Amino acid sequence: MSAAAGYRTAGPDDLPSLRALWAGAFAGTDVTALWATDPGRFGRTFVAVRDERVVAAVHYLPRRIRAAEGAVDLVGGVANVATHPPERGRGHARRLLDRAVTAMTADGCAWALLFTGTPAVYRSSGFRTFRLGYTSGRPAPPSVAAPQGWTVRPGSWADWPALAALHRGFNAHRPLSTVRGDHDWRHRVPTWYAPPAELLVAHRHGEPAGYLVRERSAGLVRVLEVAGGVDALRVLFGAVAATARVDGAEQCVARLPADPVVRTALPWLLRDPLPEVDETGMVRPLRADAARLAATTGAPGAFHWPGDYL
Repeated sequence: MSAAAGYRTAGPDDLPSLRALWAGAFAGTDVTALWATDPGRFGRTFVAVRDERVVAAVHYLPRRIRAAEGAVDLVGGVANVATHPPERGRGHARRLLDRAVTAMTADGCAWALLFTGTPAVYRSSGFRTFRLGYTSGRPAPPSVAAPQGWTVRPGSWADWPALAALHRGFNAHRPLSTVRGDHDWRHRVPTWYAPPAELLVAHRHGEPAGYLVRERSAGLVRVLEVAGGVDALRVLFGAVAATARVDGAEQCVARLPADPVVRTALPWLLRDPLPEVDETGMVRPLRADAARLAATTGAPGAFHWPGDYL
C-alpha cells in the first residue's frame, strides 16, 4: 500500500521526477528549462510527494504587471500546475495552490494570475476567469505597396534591445501587460515564441520601427504579438496577409488587443473580421481587492501577450 502524500517545497533531489511530471503534462514546451532560469525556483515550487516521487506540482513567479490606473503591481504568476493522471481528483492541486497563495501574499504580491484550459481546477482556490477579446477573419486582399523606405525582414531575438524599446513604447500604458526585463527578453520571450513561431521586423530607412510574431500551419496563420506605430503595423500586416495568400491560408487569427493603432492597421491583415474571446486567463486577489482586478482585466486595451505566459 502506498504511503500518504506529503506536501512541501521542492528541492534539487526532486528534479528528475519534476522533469518527468512536466514533460508528460506540457508536451511541446520545455517548461523545466524555463523554470530553471528562476533563481528562487525551489522555494517557489510546491510539490505533493508519494513514495519519494513528485506526483503534483505548482510553481509561481513574481511578475511586474501594469494595472488599470498606470501603477505597476507585483503579481504572482502561477505556472507548471500538473498532477500525474493516477493522482488526479485527490485534492493535490488545491492544497498546493493554497500553499502558493500563502507564499505569494507573504512575498507582497497584490494578486495572482494564471492561464489554463481547465478553469474548474482553480475556482475552489479563489480564482475567477476574465475575458480578452481579439479578432479573426480571412487574409486581407492585396493592399497598396509599402511606402518608400519600408521593408519587412525576418528578425532575431538576439536583437532584443531594439525590440524591447518598441515593446516598451507600445505597452507603456497597457493594463495587464508585463513589464519585461532583460531576463525576459533573453530567456522567456524566445522560449514562448520558439519555432514554428516567426519574428518579422519592419524597418524604416534601415532602422527597426515595429515587429510582429506569427505562427503558420495548414490553412491558418496566427499573429501572436506586435509593436509599433500604425505605418509599421500596416507594413507588417500586409506582409503577413501576402504570405497567407501564397500559402493558401483561409483564416487569420489576430490575437491582438483592442488598441486604436491595431484597429487602424487591421484592414491590411484581415477581411470580414469576426470578434473572438479568450477565456483562459484567471486572477485571484491577494493584497489587492477584487475591484482593482476587475478594473485591470476589463480596461480598454488590456492585454497579456503569449510571450509573457508563466
